[in-house]
Amino acid sequence: MSYAVIKTGGKQHRVIVGEYLDVMKLAANEGDAVNFDQVLAAGEGDSVRIGAPFISGATVAATVLKQHRAPKVTAFKFKRRKGYHRTKGHKQEITRVQITSINA
Repeated sequence: MSYAVIKTGGKQHRVIVGEYLDVMKLAANEGDAVNFDQVLAAGEGDSVRIGAPFISGATVAATVLKQHRAPKVTAFKFKRRKGYHRTKGHKQEITRVQITSINA
């Protein structure tokens, strides 16, 4: 089974065809096709190509399934014996994609 390592949203993800993946928010609507052209490595078994830093001409195609928000993350700060408490929370906006093809 062939795989690829892509970079998107400042993170690296190892992907295979048919896999569902949550990435940082992409500017695309549900049902749109997106291409990831920052492919760091691709192949299978002993025939793995590694880029320096990217493989030229390689792309990973995906379909946007959903735009949603991740579960809430709570940050709680306090200083003991001082009566200081601060609670902040946030939900990261993410995009769920399904990998349709790897062109290395």
